[in-house]
Amino acid sequence: MFRFQRKARRLPIRMTSAISLLTCCIASLLCESANSQNVQSATEKTTVHFGTEIVPLLTRLGCNSGGCHGKATGQNGFRLSLLGFEPGMDYDAIVREGRGRRIFPAAPDQSLLLLKATSQMPHGGGKRLDSNSTEYQMLFDWIAAGALSPGKTDPTLQQIDLTPETQVLTAGSTLQLSVRARFSDNTYRDVTSMCVYQSNEPEIVSVDTNGLLTTGTQRGLAAVMARFGDQIATFHTVVPFTSDASLLEVTDRKLNELDKQFGNSTIDRLLLQQWRRLGIVPSEPADDATFLRRATIDICGTLPTIAEVNEYVADQSPDRKERLIQRLLNRPEYASLFALKWADILQNRGAGYSTSQQRAGTTLFAGWIRDSLAANKPYDQFATEIVTATGSQSENPPAIWYRTVRKPTEYVESVAQAFLGVRIQCAQCHHHPAERWSQADYYGLAAVFSRVGRKGGFADAEVPTDEIIFVKSSGKTVHPVTGEILHPTALGGRVLNAGPYDDPRAAFAHWMTAPDNPFFARTMVNRMWAHFMGRGIIHPIDDARSTNPPGNPELLDALAADFASGGYDVKKLIRQITNSYAYGLQSEPVPGNAGDSQAFARYYPRRLTAEVLLDAFSQVLEVPTVFSGGPGKLPLGTRAIELPDENIPASFLDVFGRPGRMSACECERVDAPALTQALELVNSAEIHRKLTASEGYAARLAVDGRSHAERAADVFVKVLGRPAQPEELEAAISFLSGESDQAEAYRSLLWSLLATNEFMFNH
Repeated sequence: MFRFQRKARRLPIRMTSAISLLTCCIASLLCESANSQNVQSATEKTTVHFGTEIVPLLTRLGCNSGGCHGKATGQNGFRLSLLGFEPGMDYDAIVREGRGRRIFPAAPDQSLLLLKATSQMPHGGGKRLDSNSTEYQMLFDWIAAGALSPGKTDPTLQQIDLTPETQVLTAGSTLQLSVRARFSDNTYRDVTSMCVYQSNEPEIVSVDTNGLLTTGTQRGLAAVMARFGDQIATFHTVVPFTSDASLLEVTDRKLNELDKQFGNSTIDRLLLQQWRRLGIVPSEPADDATFLRRATIDICGTLPTIAEVNEYVADQSPDRKERLIQRLLNRPEYASLFALKWADILQNRGAGYSTSQQRAGTTLFAGWIRDSLAANKPYDQFATEIVTATGSQSENPPAIWYRTVRKPTEYVESVAQAFLGVRIQCAQCHHHPAERWSQADYYGLAAVFSRVGRKGGFADAEVPTDEIIFVKSSGKTVHPVTGEILHPTALGGRVLNAGPYDDPRAAFAHWMTAPDNPFFARTMVNRMWAHFMGRGIIHPIDDARSTNPPGNPELLDALAADFASGGYDVKKLIRQITNSYAYGLQSEPVPGNAGDSQAFARYYPRRLTAEVLLDAFSQVLEVPTVFSGGPGKLPLGTRAIELPDENIPASFLDVFGRPGRMSACECERVDAPALTQALELVNSAEIHRKLTASEGYAARLAVDGRSHAERAADVFVKVLGRPAQPEELEAAISFLSGESDQAEAYRSLLWSLLATNEFMFNH
């Protein structure tokens, strides 16, 4: 007996497998028998459709989210499509994979799907359901009915209606949203409890899992997304800054006074309209010295000189601002500053290549961008010349864009983000989780570039240096899931007509730059608005989607329409923004707008960008930065905003957020404060060299024959762009008079002002 038991225990694997298989077969037969009796009765009650009920339920429970089974690798061997955009795949994963062990129609409550969701069995995602909930009952009924698969005749979701769509709320209040779904069989269903909700400003309005909104203490504009299945609806709200009747009366009186001043100014009138909705009072206009410094930095990336400050402050003519802005736009520094901005967006990258071989290319492209901006080339022409570039990279600089942007994914993501303001990266692998973009949209746009050919050049660090870009006679893009060959397609639009002898990119550029294009003009307007106002009307600036709505849609639409109808004149757009009342406001908040960060009721201060800040140190201290340029050095006096690419060594620029130009996103440039920046200011060898240079401003101040009062007054204007306050001047004179080493004293005075936020920020 003992030996028999030992023998039996030596043969468990095959026997267990056979028994397991037999058990599964018997269970399957029992399930089918039970289902034949249960399906009819279950369907007579209510048919639970997989695509329109089970999949949205899995989304609501978070099962198919990117952090759980919806991620690319799945979770513990169980993978679902992200947010349920591929119901067929999800059905197979639940019902057929794993030998069908995830559901048990004969005893639905013993299904792994329910046991794990209710934590009756170990589950890494924790408890997702209560066994007495309606969600549990829905899953139970679907399994009991035989786990019906998606059918061709099943109703499909057409749209969802969110009620209300917009409403003014007060701080500390609540509001219940209601969502109704319409299906292809003309039936409607309340799906409020089945939706996923998300607020874009949780500090202003939070939302719970059942669509109940609660406003917090922060005021402003907010939007709440409701998702059911593949449909999204958005609720918009305004939480006014005050509900006090007496304060509102004062606010109205001030806004009525402004109304009389604004005349026909589109920007100011549309901002005023929003200030009324918010019950917000704008700050007072900034003084002339502050405005001069602000505009000079924003337009030219430089500081005003002492002479410019004195001249502008003395000028009291009513059109002084308009003349100043036009004068700044005509300066070469304007083209250099915005060429730097576009070189970032267009990824004119030098890193990763042999500097001696690649610098010529990046210099050519940077120069072409700068010349285009200086000549005020229409923006549609500028974008078209880049997207459709052909020929030698050494003879046609826009073709250099194709040196960095080389792959189908890079074409799609760079063009979409740079010119259309859309972050479509997610759609490469799955349907975009917060927008309508599908893989078909992504690869249809990739097909626009499928015939881009390359020849010539020579390999340099695995990247050809001087290629010739041409259009091949053929090329195809295949949908990664369906295998379908996709035709060149406008983003979210029609298939582009392009024969074998046509360039699909030309058809795409024609669509992209058309005045009625929903993305092109709006993206550029929003980009320029963010540059000058510190925040985009859509924010982040290159993430336009229905779930990230513009804070002032009327303003964005008006500016975009004017930009397109006016021939895409960039300088005109800049003049409109910088001549607006809002651009000229103080940065200091007043009691009526202390919490504003969206409505542009004041100027939003921001730190100078890395290149502008380094140039500001050089300008004040009158010692240029020495930049190496591959085998030698760039000409002495080259400014940081004039550098041809990001691969010029400069530790200061890297510490203060110079981007690596790896993507078309402006978010790559970092302006957040960091400890390394504080250490750089204290320990920077470059700044120390500028302060102590024998030919620099600090050294000349020390031997200047004028009084301390005169010299200190000049220092304040030179560094801060404004005259010193009486108490500031008195403190400076007292300090300078008490120091025996005058050279060190003036260096200390300069350094104390250069290290202030007032110098390092545009305000």
